[in-house]
Amino acid sequence: MPLALYALTAGAFGIGVTEFVIMGLLLDVGADLGVSVAMAGLLISGYALGVVVGAPLLTSLTARWPKKTTLLVLMAIFTLGNIACAIAPNYEMLMAARVLTSLAHGTFFGVGSVVATSLVAPDRRASAIAVMFTGLTVANILGVPFGTWLGQLTSWRTTFWAVAAIGIVAMLVIAFLVPKDKAAPQAADWRADLRAMLRGPVLFGLLLTVLGFGGVFTVFTYIAPALTEVSGFPEAMVSPILLVFGGGLVVGNLLGGKLADRNLLWSVLGTLAALGIVMLAMSFALPNPITAVIAVGLLGAAGFATVAPLQLWVLEKAGGAGTSLASSLNIAAFNLGNALGAWLGGVALEQGLGLTGLPLVGAVLPLLALALLLVSLLLRRHAPLVPSN
Repeated sequence: MPLALYALTAGAFGIGVTEFVIMGLLLDVGADLGVSVAMAGLLISGYALGVVVGAPLLTSLTARWPKKTTLLVLMAIFTLGNIACAIAPNYEMLMAARVLTSLAHGTFFGVGSVVATSLVAPDRRASAIAVMFTGLTVANILGVPFGTWLGQLTSWRTTFWAVAAIGIVAMLVIAFLVPKDKAAPQAADWRADLRAMLRGPVLFGLLLTVLGFGGVFTVFTYIAPALTEVSGFPEAMVSPILLVFGGGLVVGNLLGGKLADRNLLWSVLGTLAALGIVMLAMSFALPNPITAVIAVGLLGAAGFATVAPLQLWVLEKAGGAGTSLASSLNIAAFNLGNALGAWLGGVALEQGLGLTGLPLVGAVLPLLALALLLVSLLLRRHAPLVPSN
């Protein structure tokens, strides 16, 4: 794998920290700003919806820019957004700052996925995407637990200052390692891009992404209160347990990439099925501290095993037209799933279902995605929605 690919990993690391670290600090943010845990959880939904809006908007606005320039500008937006989070005086301003930060997310991973696949041989594309997304997994192993610990030790604001510093470092690494490229010779044909987005296989892939990751975030958004109130861990143990989740992310992410390089369809089927099974089991595992830790690790592995297969699916089905836009929209779909999951989990809690019921609610989404995929296989001759490999 070329060094430029690891520069993309560095940017993914910074974005991963700011996206996920808030989950370990929900109790601290809620207490400091005087809002409930469910209200604090909406900071995750707000970020995710910002990605949904920012991905197509910024991808279209930067379509003619050199990709390296685009990546650097996006990291600058990311850094400024985290500074705004650190100095936000109230909940409303923090929400606005989170949305600002999120605008760079979808386009960075969308453009980055296109750059990553262009740097390797055709049979290594899914693995290249997985290497870039390893930045997210390493963020969960190192950045998120450290950020959670730092926020609990000092203040959650200190964590966002630290994330802003990570953004500056990522900008420097991208500036030195990512090769220069030329601007697009002409404006992108938005009509061709739109036609590519409206293809059945592309829309179907986006739907699978929303449902799959919606299930993950129904549970993971509220992982800190689940571990303390259900599993009986002290708050100080949340950060070390997130290391287990991060380890699962690394294993699942790289495994998903290798599986997708071998057979795209079966990798999507298998990872969605594994995710649903893990979440069903997690509901029964949470009350026991030992099985709860195991379930957290398996959730990370099963959740991120879906990333590279689903991202490659959308890239392949979009074809030559609108590749960057399709890639960015799939990142938006991941985050729309995040928002859906955080909202669904909050509704379940407010309806009195309880923290142990969240995995059961979340499991419905990836299992629904799996059912739709199986139905589409049965109807392939009449409505060919699935890839042939």
